[in-house]
Order: sequence, then structure tokens, then C-alpha cells
Amino acid sequence: MSSRGSLKGRSPKPATHGGIDYAELEALGLKPGEVLDFSANINPFGPPPGLREALERVDISSYPDSGSGRLRKALAEKLGLGPDSIIAGNGSTEIMRLAALAFFRPGDRVLVIEPAFGEYEVSCRIAGAEVVKHVLKAEDGFALKVSEVAKLAAECRPAGLFVTNPNNPTGKYYSREVIEEVLASPFAADSLIVLDEAYLGFVDPPGAAWSSLDLIERHNLLILRSMTKDYALAGLRLGYGVAGKEIIARLRSICPPWNVNAAAQEAGLYVLKEERYLEKSLSDIRKVKAHLVEGLKKLGFNPEPSATNFFLIETGNGALWRRELLKRKILARDCASFGLPGHIRISVRTREDCDKLLEGMKGVKGRLDGKL
Repeated sequence: MSSRGSLKGRSPKPATHGGIDYAELEALGLKPGEVLDFSANINPFGPPPGLREALERVDISSYPDSGSGRLRKALAEKLGLGPDSIIAGNGSTEIMRLAALAFFRPGDRVLVIEPAFGEYEVSCRIAGAEVVKHVLKAEDGFALKVSEVAKLAAECRPAGLFVTNPNNPTGKYYSREVIEEVLASPFAADSLIVLDEAYLGFVDPPGAAWSSLDLIERHNLLILRSMTKDYALAGLRLGYGVAGKEIIARLRSICPPWNVNAAAQEAGLYVLKEERYLEKSLSDIRKVKAHLVEGLKKLGFNPEPSATNFFLIETGNGALWRRELLKRKILARDCASFGLPGHIRISVRTREDCDKLLEGMKGVKGRLDGKL
């Protein structure tokens, strides 16, 4: 290649994410440890006790198991599936991209139900596929109307569809009947349906979550789940996909070797034995969430009803509120990238942290009243 002009390839626009932007904090003269991060939807109580000690025993001088065999076997036993129906990933985002590369071709159309995680579109663009969006409406309570999805699908004939359950950023949790209706739609027989269940573990109230695992053998269905969120493993990155054996084999055929590092695999094996810790965390999250929602309502806000550990708040100008909160060392998620520029998304943290958020929201509201 003799010049920059000869460089060719796909360069999709990066997705916007929650979490700390270290360069942004440096520019503002802030340190990461000073900022309360309400923008990332992970377990606020951290990893289970004892995990750090377990990780000290990991052999980092040797290559990890390239197929994550022990982890997949442990997941299979927990889920009641065979290991060949599971693929482990460096977070579920990696598996999204593998799915796009394995199943979508340049020129294909892929349907994305929005608002949604921006990596769905990025994954499709990397594969050269065109993204067709079905946007759920705030005035309808972000309800998923399958008849409208099916009508759009009949027009665009998609090679795939991405749907999040529970939805990010709305926190809406769709019933089994709704998802089965999607899978029963005529277009689904020839499409890969990607059902992202990254926040399934946070569904509230207890017992409300339903299992989709029995659907994988009857449909072209790939289920994505995140251990990063449930067990606060964001620094390690760990997720997995569940599907019929043929789909998993196809994903594994293009999966990079050693894609899940040794520490992440060991962490996955450890946390799978910590169900009580997770149950305790979720119980505490529910209590703090109720306290936080009540406090926000007293300040005059009306948080969007949510079945998860995060929710939307309409502020009128999400970017402005994010900026003003960050001045107070509080990080919220500006939802403009979700098509909701008037909203911020807040994740539940500890009660002490949430009280600081309420104080910050009160201060920003007092400063901005009449200026939005």
C-alpha cells in the first residue's frame, strides 16, 4: 500500500457506552476513584468474597484453555444443557460480533429493535450488513408490538434480528408469549434471532424471570448472557452464548483462539458456585432501588418503570444533566445514543451512593430550573 488512499475496509462508527471515560476524567482533572459511576449496569456490591484470592492462584504464564472447556461444562451443568450448546466469550459483545460475521453477508439486512445496545449495529456494520431499525415509542411505554415488527420484516426480509430482554435502556421485560410470537413470525424461519439477556439476572420481582433455554432447539435462536453484569467482572470481561449445536459450531469456527483469558475462566468457575451471594446482592439491590425511586419522585422526577437494576429518567436534556452531575463527581448515562436525548439512565448502587446521587440531582435541579 503506497498511500493512505489505498487503505480499504469497513470503519463503522464506534458505539457509545456507559462506564468511565478515563480520558474525559483526566481532561476534567478528576480521578476514577473520585467518581460515582451510575452509568454502568453492574452489581454494585462487587465480586463475591474470596474471588481475588482464587485469582492469585491462576497460572498467567501458560495459555488458557482455548475452548473454555471447564467453564462451558460448569455452565452446561447449571443450565441443563450440553457443553456443545454453549460458547464462552470475552464479554457477550464478542459473541455478537462473531454472530454477525458468521451469519450475515455484505448487503444483508438485519432488523434491530430499538432503543438498544449500540454494539448490535456496530456488529452488523463490521459484517457489511445494513441495519433496519424498529423504534419502540416512549408514548406507548416502549411496548414491543410484534405485529409491527413482522410487518417491517416482511418488507425488508432480514437475515437476522436483535432483541434485548430485558431491554436496555428502558428496563422493560417482555413475556415469554411476546418472544415466542417473534420466533413464530414467518421471517424468523430464515433469520438468526439474537436474544440478548444480559440483564436477566436482575429481573425484579423475584421469580418473574422466565427461561428461554428450551427454545434453542426449535428456532434459529442465539441467546446471549453476561456474567460481567451479575458478578461485577467488568475488569475481566466474561459472557456466553447459548444456541443449537450447529449455530455454536459455526461461531466457534471463526472464534479467535484463547478468546477468554485464564483469569476470566477461573472467575467464571468460582462465581457459578456463589448463588447465595448473588441472591443476597439482588435482594439488596431491590431495596436500594425502591429507596432511590422514592427519593427521585420526591424531587419531582418520574422514573420510567423498570424490571431491572437501572431505569430511565426524563430530564429534558440528558447531555446537560450528565455534564452537570459529572461536575459533582457523579456519572450518569446520557441516552442520546439510544435516540432519547431528553433522558439519562441511572443504575442502582449502594444506598450511601444513591443518597449522594439524590443530593446531586437536587443540586442540579435547583441550578437548572427554568433553563431547560
